[in-house]
Amino acid sequence: MQLSEVKSLFEAVQAQISRVVIGQQELIEGVIVALFSEGSVLIEGPPGLGKTLLVNVLAGTVSCSFRRVQFTPDLMPSDLTGHSIYDMKQQVFTFNEGPVFTNLLLTDEINRAPPKTQSALLEVMQEHQVSVDGKTHRLPRPFLVIATQNPIEHEGTYPLPEAQVDRFMFKLLVDYPAPADEADILGHYAAGRDPRSSADFQLRPIVEAETVLLIQQTVKSVIVEPELLQYIVSILGACRSWGTVTIGPSPRAGVNMLIASRTLAACRGRDFVTPDDIKELAPWILRHRIRLRPEAELEGVTPDETIRAILESVEAPKR
Repeated sequence: MQLSEVKSLFEAVQAQISRVVIGQQELIEGVIVALFSEGSVLIEGPPGLGKTLLVNVLAGTVSCSFRRVQFTPDLMPSDLTGHSIYDMKQQVFTFNEGPVFTNLLLTDEINRAPPKTQSALLEVMQEHQVSVDGKTHRLPRPFLVIATQNPIEHEGTYPLPEAQVDRFMFKLLVDYPAPADEADILGHYAAGRDPRSSADFQLRPIVEAETVLLIQQTVKSVIVEPELLQYIVSILGACRSWGTVTIGPSPRAGVNMLIASRTLAACRGRDFVTPDDIKELAPWILRHRIRLRPEAELEGVTPDETIRAILESVEAPKR
């Protein structure tokens, strides 16, 4: 596959999703870049802003297997990974696959399940496999988790383990639409089109699962100059030593920044990464990987404000 084809496919997928999901261009772009990078995404925003709708439309645009799991306080790890059942007739244990055995897994309201259940995703998200009863079962590829959570309501929720949060390539934020976009949303319903019905928008699969795997291999040919690798290292180092930060990003953040910047460059029609690609991706990759000091949070400092200040303090390569 040529890099120019990656750009064409990106624009086609983006255009089709934008017909249904109105006014969330950064969110749409981030999810597609994550798909082409095979990186999981955590989407955070108030209820009713189309988080689940976006994933459903993405699943209809990419011809691959799709499962949705509604996380609840009584959800068990085996409800995700699967479990072994003893076959009385054959006198052997057979493994029944859970919903994680898919290409695209939507974990809705992920913070409503207890830590034990959330931890079942650690191996799934990192190694793309499930270990049950001493046996390892590989997941189909491509595989990514798209999780949603509501930052407003805290009753009946559990904080995500840091190890799990770090396994998300991106954390994307959803905000309320602009007045013009909200008018377009109402226009769909006024015209009798229901965004939950793919038939009303004549959605069709644009990309095959095999094509996504091919894209992931193709973007590896995008050139990343040594100066940009050092730029990523400098950003991570600045995050770890920043005055208002108590916990900085792990090396996995740098790896994700490298992979995603290559994908973003290819989606923009370039065969090389620029400092602007890294700056654009930095909030998505770092906002969930830094923890601010309590006094900074009390003063209203946000992770995104901190990241912007860090990027301004680190000199970008000239070329």
